[in-house]
Amino acid sequence: MTKRFRTISLAILIVVIALLAGSKLSSWLDFGFFGGSEYTEVGDTVVESVRQLSELTSVEMVEYTTIEKGNDYGWLNWARGDRIFMFAVARIGAGVDLSRLTPDSFSVNEDGEVTIYLPPAEVLYHAIDNEATRVYDRDTGVFTSGDPRLESEARLAAEQILVGQAIEHGILDTAADNAATALREFLSGLGFESVRFVWSTDRE
Repeated sequence: MTKRFRTISLAILIVVIALLAGSKLSSWLDFGFFGGSEYTEVGDTVVESVRQLSELTSVEMVEYTTIEKGNDYGWLNWARGDRIFMFAVARIGAGVDLSRLTPDSFSVNEDGEVTIYLPPAEVLYHAIDNEATRVYDRDTGVFTSGDPRLESEARLAAEQILVGQAIEHGILDTAADNAATALREFLSGLGFESVRFVWSTDRE
């Protein structure tokens, strides 16, 4: 009887320890005993389309990429890891704000050449396309239900990355060219055949 009692007691003790370990491990990790590091990995960025807008001084790019964002706990990823895999699409528009032009922005020399001082092209808007953007996988450890903020953080990171890539892909140059073309055609219709553009020094 004593031996049987000891066996049952040992079994109960093992179960209690297992339950305590399961409930406490998550809290230990949350309190920083095993810290994780945030990371973001981005795939290749692809320009899906370039659309000239009706104003002729603006351009819109649609770009997409894949992004992986999460927390890396190393060998404890099976317990506390949290990763999200997203296909992100963003629309980025750029242009030249012609409303900033004043009479001082124009000058005409004796030969009839018009000089126009233009503000820099700039990104006018950018936004994630919610209909096209989607999470295609989520990987969480056995002791975590996942950070509810991770998806929104991944969307924000993707949007910032795609804006930067749009600039690298020449969206500001295209917007500036569109503005120059529109103004040159307008002035040509007024009889000015020679037009020179001087861009603001703060153009990036």
